[in-house]
Amino acid sequence: MKKRIGSYPRVRIEGGGRAVVSQAGGVLLVETVRKAGLDTAISAALTPWRKARAVHDP
Repeated sequence: MKKRIGSYPRVRIEGGGRAVVSQAGGVLLVETVRKAGLDTAISAALTPWRKARAVHDP
């Protein structure tokens, strides 16, 4: 992120000329979820269904 556009940071993705549109969309979605705190909220909501030795959320 180099320049700000108003109050929003500019997202810059470089793929070296390769088709990275789907990956860029996935990265943008994951980072948005993390910044909004939805990842921890969903994880907490899924706690009752998580098995005792589980590594990932159900």
